[in-house]
Amino acid sequence: MLLFPHGGGSASYYRSWTEAAPWDVEFLAAQYPGREDRFSDPVPADIQGIAAALAADLPADGPPVPTLVFGHSMGAVVAYEFARHQSAVGAPPKGLIVSGHPAPKLTRPGRVHLGSDEELVEELRRTEATHRDILDNASLIQAFLPIIRGDYRLSETYRPRPGGQLQIPVTVLYGDRDPEIHQWEAEGWREVTDGTCEVRAFDGGHFYLEEHRAPVVELLTQHARAASDTSAISWPSAP
Repeated sequence: MLLFPHGGGSASYYRSWTEAAPWDVEFLAAQYPGREDRFSDPVPADIQGIAAALAADLPADGPPVPTLVFGHSMGAVVAYEFARHQSAVGAPPKGLIVSGHPAPKLTRPGRVHLGSDEELVEELRRTEATHRDILDNASLIQAFLPIIRGDYRLSETYRPRPGGQLQIPVTVLYGDRDPEIHQWEAEGWREVTDGTCEVRAFDGGHFYLEEHRAPVVELLTQHARAASDTSAISWPSAP
């Protein structure tokens, strides 16, 4: 299961998820260029470029087991474009699970990335996208703001390109009180695939993931097991 972080986030957001994964499912978190251990890597100009850069990081001989992709918020459209990229080169994932983002064609334009630092911080407070201990630390937030502003630019200027209809199942998750996505915008994901599409709402806001981590991890685990058919694998014996 490949995990794509939200805007302003990084691979470390999913550390607790990888630790919670069962023995037969491996969770791998993508690290976007320009942050943490990839701080010096150039940031592509658009979401499609981010997806292509991450696809280039895959082993040349492909992943050893069937792979699914999951992304939250900005990570949802990165995961979608990654799935389109892999499908175009003949290596589609087994499924796509997206969270907290309208369907690609319904992506909301915005101008947050053009605002002042103060306006950007207020937007982060509104969406609860960044922990308050960071937002209340002037020195720390100033270090993060360029990355966050860049991700808002990527998100707010994202437009899907024509073509590239998926042939894989898609699952859509969202918080029922999330101002960033309404039910009809979640249902719009049905148009990206000729496969099945399931939509599920959780109680909560944009970061419903924080309070529902366990059921979301379990849902991803079920999808991964179904995709790889590990039901026939015996659990390891006790020593």
